[in-house]
Amino acid sequence: MELLQTLDFWIGLLKIVWINVILSGDNAVVIALAARSLLPHQQRKAIVLGSGAAVVLRIALTMVAAKLLAMPYLQIAGGLLLLWVGVQLLKEEGGGTESAKEQGGLLAAVRTILIADVVMSLDNVIAVAAAAKGSPLLLVLGLTMSIPLVTFGSAMMIRLMQRFPFIIDLGAGLIGWVAGDTIISDVSIQMIVGGVWLHYAAAAAGSVLVITAGKVLAARGRGSAAS
Repeated sequence: MELLQTLDFWIGLLKIVWINVILSGDNAVVIALAARSLLPHQQRKAIVLGSGAAVVLRIALTMVAAKLLAMPYLQIAGGLLLLWVGVQLLKEEGGGTESAKEQGGLLAAVRTILIADVVMSLDNVIAVAAAAKGSPLLLVLGLTMSIPLVTFGSAMMIRLMQRFPFIIDLGAGLIGWVAGDTIISDVSIQMIVGGVWLHYAAAAAGSVLVITAGKVLAARGRGSAAS
């Protein structure tokens, strides 16, 4: 009996780590986007602090995830906030001088990571909660063990963004996609209208909005810096 319980524990732990890594790809993109303008030593701190604090918040979210997702208008507010985050991250491309970018600061990057992670994790934590089966120990261990994997993914994304700048646009588009899908998934909207096609349309609209608005604001920023 003890052997079966031990086996169930380790299987549950592996499930949580695996689910969190699979579902955290978009979170790694957000962390990379938020930290890319910092100095190298600040990037490492932002990734570690942002990932660690995000996991703590995700543990708290998992405890009340089902109730949160049932609240009307919450996902609409979260999706709108995520749209704003995506636009701001892309807008930084037109931020002028390097010194101005550096002054964005470590705390600002960590704050952005936390805001985006909370919104983007609302759906993800349901899967994690199911794998934990009510065990707080499994939940804490599983999410904590995933931190090194998420931080590695974020660091790799930063290097790719520096080498291939178009990935920044793709990352911002991904944030917009998640934001649009989050808004349309709100229970108040699903009560009125549903359908898979609507999810794709809303997600695509969010992606286009973030990229377009971010590019326009970035161009204005470059124009102001030049003048």
